[in-house]
Amino acid sequence: MTPFVSLNDFLAMDGHGIFVWASYALCLALLAWNALLPLLARRRYLKLLARRLRREAAR
Repeated sequence: MTPFVSLNDFLAMDGHGIFVWASYALCLALLAWNALLPLLARRRYLKLLARRLRREAAR
């Protein structure tokens, strides 16, 4: 196998480029989702906690 001559050859990867780049994109999306979920859960928890504290302080 010869090295890639141009950027287009590298991106095409002998006809397998769509599968390779799609799998990279899917993996990156899943990693981003896994990093984002705890941040969203923390924000939701802090809002719930603030609501509880306001409700208890009003009593």
